[in-house]
Amino acid sequence: MKFDLEKATARETYNLLIGLVAPRPIALVTSMNEDGQLNAAPFSAYNYLCTDPPIIGIGVTNRPTENFVPKDTARNIRRTGEFVVNVVTEDLAQQMNICATDFPAEIDELEMACLTTAPSQIVKVPRIHQAHAALECREHTTMEIGRSRIILGRVVAIYIEDKFVDPAGPYVRAEELHAIGRMNGLGSYVKTRDSFLNIPRIPYVEWKKGKR
Repeated sequence: MKFDLEKATARETYNLLIGLVAPRPIALVTSMNEDGQLNAAPFSAYNYLCTDPPIIGIGVTNRPTENFVPKDTARNIRRTGEFVVNVVTEDLAQQMNICATDFPAEIDELEMACLTTAPSQIVKVPRIHQAHAALECREHTTMEIGRSRIILGRVVAIYIEDKFVDPAGPYVRAEELHAIGRMNGLGSYVKTRDSFLNIPRIPYVEWKKGKR
């Protein structure tokens, strides 16, 4: 089948893109409003974009209302300029899903998910204590595109539990971290446990030898 996205509805476009751009890492974002109230919410429109400087990007759609009302995460980041991306692993999957619930503003998602916080190294926003790794970020810029906001954050500090770091690199022992990814549709995820493939890069010289 062929689809002309200039003629497709927003829901049709969403259904197709999330089925093809997958698996996607999940950012469980902690943010804070001006009064110090914390918010935690997961986003799978997320990835790193460059390393010099270290920039990550998160896509946050507005609330589904007629007006362009930002979600708490986007509003908090615009007003305070800081946030933390907590890496979602298998053991945090259920808590992450609870944080995705559209609770009223006065309800603490972290409390509902039985999660606690720990101080970050640099930013004021705390990381999730149970998360095995976290990226501390400062807002680089926020772009409003249609009914979405693309947030670019500069990573200013990284926390990783010691057992998941090979100091020789340093490298992340990703095959032991067991992060999960988002697939198509609500409730569809993929595990990385026992799923790693090793496909070495082929130097051009070696490629030419193999072609003969």
